[in-house]
Amino acid sequence: MTESTYRIHGATGDWEVVIGLEVHAQITSNAKLFSGAATAFGAEPNTQVSLVDAAMPGMLPTPNRECIRQAVRTGMAIEAQINKYSRFDRKNYFYADLPQGYQISQLYHPIVGEGQITVTLDEKDPNSATKTIGVERIHVEQDAGKLMHDQHPTRSYVDLNRSGVALMEIVSKPDMRSPVEAGAYVRKLRSILRYVGSCDGNMEEGSMRADVNVSVRKPGEEFGTRTETKNVNSVRFVMAVIEHEANRQVDVLEAGGKIVQETRLYDPDKNETRSMRSKEDAHDYRYFPDPDLLPLELDDAFLAECRASLPELPDAKRTRYETELGLSAYNAATLTAEVETTRWFESLVSESARAQGKSESDVAKAAANWLLSELFGALNRLGKDLETSPVSPAQGAELLALVADGTLSGTLAKQVFEIMLETGDAAGKIVEEKGLKQTSDTGAIEEAAAKVIADNADKVAQYRGGKEALFGFFVGQTMKAMGGKANPKVVNEILKKALQA
Repeated sequence: MTESTYRIHGATGDWEVVIGLEVHAQITSNAKLFSGAATAFGAEPNTQVSLVDAAMPGMLPTPNRECIRQAVRTGMAIEAQINKYSRFDRKNYFYADLPQGYQISQLYHPIVGEGQITVTLDEKDPNSATKTIGVERIHVEQDAGKLMHDQHPTRSYVDLNRSGVALMEIVSKPDMRSPVEAGAYVRKLRSILRYVGSCDGNMEEGSMRADVNVSVRKPGEEFGTRTETKNVNSVRFVMAVIEHEANRQVDVLEAGGKIVQETRLYDPDKNETRSMRSKEDAHDYRYFPDPDLLPLELDDAFLAECRASLPELPDAKRTRYETELGLSAYNAATLTAEVETTRWFESLVSESARAQGKSESDVAKAAANWLLSELFGALNRLGKDLETSPVSPAQGAELLALVADGTLSGTLAKQVFEIMLETGDAAGKIVEEKGLKQTSDTGAIEEAAAKVIADNADKVAQYRGGKEALFGFFVGQTMKAMGGKANPKVVNEILKKALQA
């Protein structure tokens, strides 16, 4: 745990930033929270709307069990209090994309209580300082529809596909004190949600977005008045909003003004926030228990099933990679940051262990190094990711097995890998067709080494005179003469003997 030293340097001294985040995460479910309508992204407008979503008279909501289950599993993943009793409330406000004239949410009795998330403050250094950020609550609510203002010069259109989609609102405590802490929190939360499978975390598609609450104060003083910037859809933008809004508030206060509690919008093109409306308090929404829905009462069997379904989470997996697989802290942290990377790596390790007839701990380091350096480097170059990789974990394992048994040298393996990327062919097939097999033929290597020594008599004299760094030159020239196909170990042994003669 460490205290932030981030400060806004104003004309009257330093100011501290206080940050709280309300993250809206779309729950992974094929149906909406209170109806059977589909939730797939990208459907034609108003094609995924039930009579319930459209608020037709007489339509009654029915809770989706899977949505409740996913919210509970998320709470368990952050070690939060799970409330066996929870209740839905009506949040009353009037807007064109809200057919009911109210949103069904939870205020007084949320399904998940207090929890916490521990973040690493420097993502490039997994051993850097950490900070534990409190989570105040997670409640379940329905999303509103979407207004489209760019389809007609004088009219706005309404798309109700999102109306009724299930959301978790994950409300942090005001524990963050810098843009870096907020960015680390969102990344870690996103990672946990994706591991659990309760949200896909796709911020670009709107399935995860953050309302950013910011206030400033002189260090040690009471909390200042906060503003809320709505619907921020990337980690980078969350950090930018905090920086801009904190500086704006300091400027207002130092000019003798007051901060108004309000809702703001972020314009990424101008990197600025602008006022949207005054910030409502809870009483403005006239919350009351939804009369159409009974309270949720969770039994022990349901909670036990939820807990049993949780996967190994990123922090536990990272620790296991370090202790059981012998990976470095950096590699373990990188491999566990995103669930897709973890799954690919574990498949690669499993296939490598099978192909080489070894334990997973014996092959894990080589697999990790190859994945993080060779494969990631190639995918970045090609503009692809693991999902669209031309090379599968099984193919990668075959390549690593050929290196391990001496069939391929490191240099030849790189050549084979490039062909795999281009063709999608298996490593073994490429080796046979291209004749790229590494040779340990001592006769051929001795012949090539002898010629290199004969052609470089001056360097031989320097080497024998004590300039041992030249040994690498002789190795390189011999490998070159062998077309890169010589076994480096054998080359080293032969040259050492020959140069000592």
